[in-house]
Amino acid sequence: MKICFITQNGHEGKLPRNFDNCRVEFAWQIALDAYHVPINDILNKDPYDKFHLGIVILPKKLENFSIPYFQEKLKPWCSKLCAMQEGPSWYFQDYNYENQVNYLNFVKDMDFILTHNQSDIPYFKGIFKKPTFNLQSLIIEDTVVPRKTEKTNLPIIGGNFCSWYSGLDSYFVAKNFSNEVYVPSMGRRIKHEEHFPGLNHLPYMKWKEWMNTLSKFDYGVHLMRTHAAGTFALNCSFYGIPCIGYKGLDTQEVLHPELSINLGDIEKANELAIKLRDDKGFYNYCSSQTKAMYGMFYKEKEWLKNWAKIYEQI
Repeated sequence: MKICFITQNGHEGKLPRNFDNCRVEFAWQIALDAYHVPINDILNKDPYDKFHLGIVILPKKLENFSIPYFQEKLKPWCSKLCAMQEGPSWYFQDYNYENQVNYLNFVKDMDFILTHNQSDIPYFKGIFKKPTFNLQSLIIEDTVVPRKTEKTNLPIIGGNFCSWYSGLDSYFVAKNFSNEVYVPSMGRRIKHEEHFPGLNHLPYMKWKEWMNTLSKFDYGVHLMRTHAAGTFALNCSFYGIPCIGYKGLDTQEVLHPELSINLGDIEKANELAIKLRDDKGFYNYCSSQTKAMYGMFYKEKEWLKNWAKIYEQI
């Protein structure tokens, strides 16, 4: 089966397994040995191949982008088409009226839909009444470095201080571990965020460097209300780093069951942080458990089994 991903990323063709910026959408392409066609090629070129299946990830921002025009140009490229969820399920409701209508018509025209989380499936099924399947997040392990063995007792939070990431909530909880809290720099980083006491920003970095850096931390906190791909919880699990986060996100609930809390329950998050800090037995249990769950549900071979089940139905 010839599969292509169609996204706003600029590369054309297949990616090697040792690709050093292997974010989740690139990991999917590698695992499926899929081709990548940039959206600009769809808009500006005639088809240079005919694919059995095209997996489309629309851009988050649609300024100067016509969904109906793209939709018409896309049809000759693929026998079947599916829409892959980009961001949280409700993201399209931030579009203007015209683009909300265009988005609804676009997804309605797809053969099926892929989602980030099991909890997203009934949302899309309820609106579009289309076959809908969960495509799990994935790590291609070929270039991932082993975890550092020495303990740092340092926490890292999963996002910046804005409503999208709820980084401030994570910061308050992470302070239970240490006065020094680390955070990656994301596109939504707010001005003067660095003035929060003890907050240390990591520089922007490619995925391989990010994973190498993450491996040095002992605690993860990601109280992000926006549920999407869940890569922070997944990456922590790969290294056996216990991560406190919200229920409703597959990678959090499946991989960190003892540390998954109800939305907004900061009090419980604080209790769990203190227990992880003070109870070595609990910490070691959570660390061993998440590594075991990763092996059972999120290794590439398990991901491919899940894809085979989807393929049977499409």
